[in-house]
Amino acid sequence: MPKFPEPGWMAAFRERVNADAEMAVIGDWFTTAIGFDFGGVRYVVQVAKGKIGEVVAEPRLDAPAAFAMVAPLSVWRRFLSPKPEPLYHDFFAMLMRVPEFHLEGDTLVAMQNARALHRMMNIMRETGAADA
Repeated sequence: MPKFPEPGWMAAFRERVNADAEMAVIGDWFTTAIGFDFGGVRYVVQVAKGKIGEVVAEPRLDAPAAFAMVAPLSVWRRFLSPKPEPLYHDFFAMLMRVPEFHLEGDTLVAMQNARALHRMMNIMRETGAADA
């Protein structure tokens, strides 16, 4: 398994999302661009109908995102750990109770796609971090 948050790890995450049967059912209307900031390591993930297409590493102005999830690397590692502690076990719990975890940008787009986004984040957690 590639090391989190290297591009190889993002490729493994994309493969898992795109192969997920549940995501195939609930992701039909989930089309957007999502930013991820893993403690300064940034990506924009293009999602079309619940499938991840392009993953842009270190995006600039030419790769906008509707919204972004931003947190220090330590928070992401806790989320990705094999047995996350309370509040770090779920992306919504982190959003509400972990001050270092932020949802930036068009939060309406995120919440309009809450079910599919929640599944995607669960797949991210299941992907884990080899060094968490």
